[in-house]
Amino acid sequence: MVGSPATGPVAGTGTVAGPAAAGSGGAAGSGVFSVGAASSTSSYPPAAGFPPAAGFPPAAGFPPAAGSGSDARPRRRGIDRWKAAFFGLAVLAIVAGAAWALLGSKFLVVRSVEITGPPAVSRTEVIADAGIRLGTPLIRINTAAVARQVERITLVQSAQVRRAWPDKIVISVVERKAVFVMASGRGYSEVDKFGVILRHVGAQPRGMPVLDTSGPALRGSPAVLAAATVLHELPARLARSVRAIDAATATAVTLRLHGKITVVWGGTGQPAAKARELAILMRGHARYYDVSDPQTAVTGG
Repeated sequence: MVGSPATGPVAGTGTVAGPAAAGSGGAAGSGVFSVGAASSTSSYPPAAGFPPAAGFPPAAGFPPAAGSGSDARPRRRGIDRWKAAFFGLAVLAIVAGAAWALLGSKFLVVRSVEITGPPAVSRTEVIADAGIRLGTPLIRINTAAVARQVERITLVQSAQVRRAWPDKIVISVVERKAVFVMASGRGYSEVDKFGVILRHVGAQPRGMPVLDTSGPALRGSPAVLAAATVLHELPARLARSVRAIDAATATAVTLRLHGKITVVWGGTGQPAAKARELAILMRGHARYYDVSDPQTAVTGG
């Protein structure tokens, strides 16, 4: 009869069962050996020619596994270069298309010119002086240069030019307004506040005073501008009674009122104080008033 073997672990090899006594006669008992599974994982690298297991470096001469970091990085760089090239070509195509549409196509060209402003300014003259040719690409129109051309017209004080996409140019003009008249031959010349002669008339327009100035040049004269400023700042009732204005200089403006009344106004400063002082002094019905300095006003006559 064979007894149950006693088992014990043997490091690195497995488990060995020792022999047991088999009865009398001293015969040797048969031994039973059993080898168990290894109790630890080997730490040796794989042999050459076999793919590496996870966590091990590849053996010499064996290519890295697909999808490894060293192979993916060059591939990503190649894709990025293609993307950059694609987007660069797309941007160039867009720019080229926009340039063609603005400069070379027949879609964004001038088909009409619109004039806005008072009817006294001739539309025909504005269009002629603007010099805009129909069919010109809108982007090529120099709006500032066109405005300067239009402002050369006598009756135009200022002009603004803008593009109205897709096919129109709009010119807005501000007309010059006559403020005075000046004696001229058998009639009068209407003059604006900048000293520009606008037109000639046979009779003095109602409510428009006669300007007398001794400056060397009428256009752009500071004396003319000062006279226009004084007239604009007068109280309405007093302004209606002005028949003539003498403007020797910008600081020596004199008003000639109805009834042969003279008012020395001086410069353009302190208009409200001068008007108040003049209103008080005129209660005395004098014919001469000097309010050039409202603190020391003088009357006479």
